[in-house]
Amino acid sequence: MDKEKRYSDYNGYLRKLFGMRVQKISVDAGLSCPNRDGSLSRRGCIYCNAKGSGSGAFARGLSITQQIEAGRIGMIKKYKAKKFLAYFQSYTNTYTSCAHMKALYDEALACEGMVGIAIGTRPDCVDEQKIDLIQSYTNQYLVWLEYGLQSVHDITLSRINRGHDFKDFVRAVDMTRGRGINICVHVILGLPGEDRAMMLETARVLANMGINGVKIHLLYVIKDTALDRMWQKGDYTCMEQRDYVDMVCDFLERLPKEIIIQRITGDPHGEELRAPAWAGRYRETFNMIQQTLEKRDSFQGQKV
Repeated sequence: MDKEKRYSDYNGYLRKLFGMRVQKISVDAGLSCPNRDGSLSRRGCIYCNAKGSGSGAFARGLSITQQIEAGRIGMIKKYKAKKFLAYFQSYTNTYTSCAHMKALYDEALACEGMVGIAIGTRPDCVDEQKIDLIQSYTNQYLVWLEYGLQSVHDITLSRINRGHDFKDFVRAVDMTRGRGINICVHVILGLPGEDRAMMLETARVLANMGINGVKIHLLYVIKDTALDRMWQKGDYTCMEQRDYVDMVCDFLERLPKEIIIQRITGDPHGEELRAPAWAGRYRETFNMIQQTLEKRDSFQGQKV
């Protein structure tokens, strides 16, 4: 655990593993999502816009190799990074055939300086064959499979039009665990209808599932989404910054220290953000979380 940050920091984990600065490079593979292409729905999750949390690079004609090369140059300049992970971020990166998945991953891992891969997906978009394929990379590379969950509560998953339930997530984790694949889970704080007890229940449940990492996000309002329309009508109120900071600290206290914390707040694109305004001040929120943990003399795993 990173003593300065009082939680198991992702950058620190990578530095310890590789002995140097390692950076993720986000990749847009041009895939879709069953919650947008009509398989489940065409509306998507209420907080997701047409770009699916991605860069739109594929739509601009950039290949996987071109995206990684541009990202690699940027990461070297900004962080002096020497090694890299390909992060398949946009949409659902197992929502295609195994042959296509392999072609995408192989192209990314063939790029200079690559030591691993992170694959963002949904728990209802994996099966044994796809997990077998992902496992095949673990002998040579660091592999993270990132499942978007958001909440353990089915009532919330229905409310946000997630398109799967908690049982789907349990099935996916059971299928993935024990194969050398690191499991990261995305959760969102401030979802409609969720109170403090419900958010902490998500932490408690995840603490006992044998996962390897968590990303904690703030629910912020992006323009041209269903959540945007709810917010404009007064049907959704964003979390206050202080409340979010306190909740993150409470959440961390309930996660075992062995779980790697890959993110503790969101980092929205400024031109897309509708509310809350403070969501655009990433560094300020980050610092408030550190200061609050210090003031409490608190740390990850304290209340496990």
